Amino acid sequence: MSTRREIRLNLNGHAVRTTVETHRNLVEMLHEFGLFGARESCGQGLCGCCTVIVDGTAVSGCLYPAVAADGKRVTTIEHLDSDGVLSPVQQAFIESGAFQCGFCTPGFILMTEQLLAQNPDPDEDTIRHYLSGNLCRCAAYPEIIDAVRLAARLRASAIGRNSAE
Repeated sequence: MSTRREIRLNLNGHAVRTTVETHRNLVEMLHEFGLFGARESCGQGLCGCCTVIVDGTAVSGCLYPAVAADGKRVTTIEHLDSDGVLSPVQQAFIESGAFQCGFCTPGFILMTEQLLAQNPDPDEDTIRHYLSGNLCRCAAYPEIIDAVRLAARLRASAIGRNSAE
């Protein structure tokens, strides 16, 4: 017997209401909305492929119950661009070639967004520690570190441009 519950949330800037089975996780619910950037891989919160931002905090979507998103603001990789313009982090990952198969990339990008929001100029040790919960099976780690450093510079440049306007 399955229990269903109606929830309301802000999903990528849009107020939504949906009914979810109480045993479903956030990744499963997002897939029902056609959002496939968060991917369930390990199912144990160990790889970072399912990373989603909930009320400003990165969570493992495979472990996060969908019903717990009730009343929350949920941001996925699909919402980072602005009118078709990539975020500085997305752009940095492309310019640095910080992916191979791309399966883990959304999780790394969301974690980098959160890291740079908290620490706009992290050193390499901080980057490595912060991203240690994300796994890349293709081993693009040097490029990922380069991408985070580039993203920090791009964000700082964008902030400087915006404050000058």
